[in-house]
Amino acid sequence: MPTAEEVRDLVVHALDEHKGQSIETIDVRCQTDITDYLVIASGTSDRQLRALSEAVVEALRGRGVRPLGTEGGAGGDWLLVDLGDVVVHLMRPETRDFYQLERLWGDLPRTREQDGR
Repeated sequence: MPTAEEVRDLVVHALDEHKGQSIETIDVRCQTDITDYLVIASGTSDRQLRALSEAVVEALRGRGVRPLGTEGGAGGDWLLVDLGDVVVHLMRPETRDFYQLERLWGDLPRTREQDGR
């Protein structure tokens, strides 16, 4: 079974490979027992958000990790994939700007992946 860090890295790689935008990870271990990392990424349409979600699930299936649950769906501006130690939030840019999840977690350790690979 992969570690939380390995799951996080697999998620980021899958999102990057499928053109996820503004990928950011937040280490929330010191603030909650629910999960270790949040991964937040944007997609330009609900179709791309679904494709990103499917890419994450498929990438982890090969490593024996199955999602505990998923939320959102057709026509949604926000999809969530709960992988236990890692929770993935996929949002359209305007939804992400509105909810500003990154701001809710303050100054916790984070990484931001470079766009424009």
